Amino acid sequence: MDTIKIMLADDNQGMLKILEDYFRAKSDIRVVASVTDGAQVMAAVCQHMPDVLLLDLIMPRKDGFSVLEELHTLAPGMRPRVIVLTGLLRDDFVAQAFEYGVNYYMVKPFDLNILYRRICSVAKDGILAPLRMEELAERDDGDGDKVANIFLMLGIPAHIKGYQYLREGVKMVLGDHDIINRITKELYPGIAKRCHTTPSKVERAMRHAIQVAWSRGRIDSVNRMFGCEVFSENDKPTNGEFIALIADKIREAAQKSA
Repeated sequence: MDTIKIMLADDNQGMLKILEDYFRAKSDIRVVASVTDGAQVMAAVCQHMPDVLLLDLIMPRKDGFSVLEELHTLAPGMRPRVIVLTGLLRDDFVAQAFEYGVNYYMVKPFDLNILYRRICSVAKDGILAPLRMEELAERDDGDGDKVANIFLMLGIPAHIKGYQYLREGVKMVLGDHDIINRITKELYPGIAKRCHTTPSKVERAMRHAIQVAWSRGRIDSVNRMFGCEVFSENDKPTNGEFIALIADKIREAAQKSA
């Protein structure tokens, strides 16, 4: 594939201009259409036959999920690969998008260079291409958002208590690595104090969240993001091992991108 044809669907005119200006400078990318109304997406897809559709979830008249549902009425050869670009980082939205066959999910604000690489990867392979840890570290969001991205990819639902406790635990270990060696005396009590609960409930909720992640079978995606096999489906880590590993990988990635 020499030139990748992409179509933009976003009701934010400013975002469309940024994307159009950026891709105009890419010799291997051609923007074939830009629409701001969800009800216009299907007609534009049928007319322009893009290879990749960059789709916002919130648009007038027809939202992104309705568009994704409509795309499934097309023959496979006419259906573009889809990258969702949205400001919505919700576990249920991410899960629903992938159920509709979305190839990649990016949360605004995002790095345009990373988006370009994702488009090239999706257009070539048509498969989910998770962010590498180095790319995650390049983003301007805080450690909490980096952790949230990893947990979403693992399949840990954002609404369960263990998600919040694990996230706090990783952030605490990033601030003080040695605290992982005092998990029962300092880490669990520290999280419990922040979240107004008890250390025993923190420990149980963390263990449940890790069990949920391993039952959802997304370990391979996270291993690809890390660039090596750090998790095994048959070898579920303890709470401390899980927290320490996530914190170490985020720290390593930040050092590489510095």
